[in-house]
Amino acid sequence: MSINSPPDKTPFTLDTSGVMGFFGGEEALSAMSTVHLYQGRRWLGWYNSPGSYIVAKKFGQLANSRFWDGVFPGPNPTPEEMFGLDGKDGPRFIGVFSGTDMMTTGHLAYLTAQKAKETKEKIHLGGRITVMKVYHALYAAIPIASSLATCLVCAFIGDWLAFGLIILGMVSNGLACFVIGSGKLHFQLIKPSSYAPRGDGFLLMHNDIVILKGAEKEVASIIKGKLVLDMGGNEKFNAVGICSLLLLSQFLIQLLFVPRATLVGQIMFLSSLAVSWAYNSFLSSLENEKIQTDLLWKSLDKPPITKFALPNRGSQAACACFVLYAGANISKKSSANFKPEKILECMIPNNTRVWEAWREHVAKQVLSKEKNRYFEPYRELVTDLEDDEQQLLEQLLADAEYGYKCYQMSLETCSWAP
Repeated sequence: MSINSPPDKTPFTLDTSGVMGFFGGEEALSAMSTVHLYQGRRWLGWYNSPGSYIVAKKFGQLANSRFWDGVFPGPNPTPEEMFGLDGKDGPRFIGVFSGTDMMTTGHLAYLTAQKAKETKEKIHLGGRITVMKVYHALYAAIPIASSLATCLVCAFIGDWLAFGLIILGMVSNGLACFVIGSGKLHFQLIKPSSYAPRGDGFLLMHNDIVILKGAEKEVASIIKGKLVLDMGGNEKFNAVGICSLLLLSQFLIQLLFVPRATLVGQIMFLSSLAVSWAYNSFLSSLENEKIQTDLLWKSLDKPPITKFALPNRGSQAACACFVLYAGANISKKSSANFKPEKILECMIPNNTRVWEAWREHVAKQVLSKEKNRYFEPYRELVTDLEDDEQQLLEQLLADAEYGYKCYQMSLETCSWAP
């Protein structure tokens, strides 16, 4: 008759040393990148998280000095670049009163274009801001409670080595989350001259046109402003470097000593990592760009969005031109800066005779003071056109008329006046 050895006396061990620092690295990086986007998130990192080596090597590059460059070699990105708060180029912007023509705009314009894409057609929406909600805090309690529970189990069976290794992971991740999350996120908005004209204009994309209407300060903040992460007055970010070094030390210590723990201790250690990995995966699934957009909308006092789906580029361009002209103060001489034919050419740059005639006709209707607009081709427009060109012009003007009707429908739900 043989007597089985208890689990803590068996010679069998789990060799976790080869994966504990790398497993879940990408999820841990994504989770850490959300630390500034949720209020109170920096206080909720006290759990034994996997991927400490990957996190240390990545965020250690923020520390900017000779010593830190030797420990964590590589480029020294800005905090905004490191956390995905900058670096996305926005679409082309054209100001209809200011004359601004920017072939590439900034990250905030990119976020605005993304929000416009996600907005449902013919729906009037306002912005909202995402903060640390109650269920997010409850979710964060799961990996924290799991790490604490595994510590208690290790203490109960007397495996103080596994107990200490889990505590080390909790402290390292908690301090890193606290220090990195201490940065203050804010928008660097633009302050133009008080004499600047209105900032009305449009973002030109492949299939969409996003119209921005408002004061120059509001529009310039979208196309030229940026998100800024203030990590404190010390640009060397020594505190981030120290936390990254702590995470790297955690990886090395766990690499050496986890195989020396008992089987139960190793199982508890792996269990804490598995639960933490699941929580990091949850944070990674959140849409950071949407959260950034909601923050932007709050800073701009939650401007409303109205979206209309039009069948083709001609009706889009005509509708957009009417909407943009609705903000013009025709009593001022500066209203002459609004040039609808040039605007239409930016939207539809085709240089054929038909399109030139179409732009000329639609531009006259935009500037017309008559109550009713007419989209039948004028005789002087068609005298030099062949029959098939005349028929094409009639079709294109019908598209423009549809765009004008959509503009009239928009007056029922929103005001385009300045």
